[in-house]
Amino acid sequence: MEKHIEVERSIYKKYRKDIWKRFIAGINEYQMIKPDDKIAVCISGGKDSMLLAKCIEHLQKHSDFPFEAKYLVLDPGYSPENRQRIIDNAKLLNIPINIFEAGIFDYVDDIESSPCYMCARMRRGYLYKYAKSLGCNKIALGHHFDDVIETILLSMIYGAEIKTMMPKLHSTNYEGMELIRPLYMVREADIKAWARYNGLSFLECACHFTKKNENTSEMEMTSKRKEMKELISDFRKINSNIEMNIFRSVHNVNLETVIGYRKGDMKYNFLDDYDIR
Repeated sequence: MEKHIEVERSIYKKYRKDIWKRFIAGINEYQMIKPDDKIAVCISGGKDSMLLAKCIEHLQKHSDFPFEAKYLVLDPGYSPENRQRIIDNAKLLNIPINIFEAGIFDYVDDIESSPCYMCARMRRGYLYKYAKSLGCNKIALGHHFDDVIETILLSMIYGAEIKTMMPKLHSTNYEGMELIRPLYMVREADIKAWARYNGLSFLECACHFTKKNENTSEMEMTSKRKEMKELISDFRKINSNIEMNIFRSVHNVNLETVIGYRKGDMKYNFLDDYDIR
């Protein structure tokens, strides 16, 4: 059996419960894919986006309704070795990638404050633009369950607000375009297990900023997401359901017991109608 067939088969056989069913559950619960959608599946070269590509590919074969998928790789300035690694993995997994280039790494390399944020923002803009030029109406990113709960905690602890990473959202700059996250309910540990089981090795972050700091502990020590991972790990020792409780908390907000909230330009405080009976 060819390697790409084995890898795809493992998703809906060995990891049926942990990956395939959660992938389908997320798509169905949040209505991510609709008939005649044309989806640009965005591949960074990491484990998450490569798994996403194989899941979308398998779903397309067995979907109850037609939709299209294009597999895009944005090269923001990868080294020749890293670019070739993505190409080799795509060939191994039989993913028909379409590579396009943008000199993002060279630009953010000179930014001292929040280069990772700027890199992510620029990548998304280029992906939207290129996907739209291909006639796509959606881009699919490989964010997973862990990304979601880490975002919730980051927002509370460092942002002083309650918000989450949405399963889908409309683009504010590219009319008619939408972003979806089909791995929304898939856990990172299961993605890692899938990669190990199939003997697959993918890119981590390959930007110049990471490379310059790879021999120091500075980047790790200042990583807020790493802090959240450690915090969640500590919570898990107390309550094994902690991750799902965090995840569900933003699905079940009790407005009767919040001090205030905002939606767009509207702000509400509980005192606004406290004395109205």
